[in-house]
Amino acid sequence: MTRIVSPVPEGARAYQGHRAGLVSRLLATGVDVGVTVAALVAIYAAWSIFLFVLDPRGFQFPTPSTLVDWFAGIAVLTVYLTASWSTTGRSYGQYLMGLRVVNLHGALLRVPLAFLRAVFCVVFPLGLFWVAFSRENRSLQDVVLRTSVIHDWLIRVPRKD
Repeated sequence: MTRIVSPVPEGARAYQGHRAGLVSRLLATGVDVGVTVAALVAIYAAWSIFLFVLDPRGFQFPTPSTLVDWFAGIAVLTVYLTASWSTTGRSYGQYLMGLRVVNLHGALLRVPLAFLRAVFCVVFPLGLFWVAFSRENRSLQDVVLRTSVIHDWLIRVPRKD
């Protein structure tokens, strides 16, 4: 007799496919902010190395303005979220938390919708807290763009509509 083993943790099986709450989303967001900061540090290091190779004797570490720092952070986070949501439906933080972003039909977001959602999330992150007041566990971004963040521990990638 063969026994099928589910990849979904036993205690989580009842939540598979249901919309995620505020705590799991906040934890995933924290990880994603960490990934973004790590990417920005890597970009800064690569730029510094490039400048050093061009002029080793006159090298000084670059000191970008606060405006450049913010713009770079917004750009990197937006690209990261857009790419994640349009390819697998989850960022690294969402992968760790067993979450996936899906459209109205439960499918992956296409690039334009993933981009709009990423911009909305980056520009207005407080919209996430609407989950605490929503009976459907939907953020302001989810309500406006008709998306959902669901519990999904399965590795498979949903189809695109």
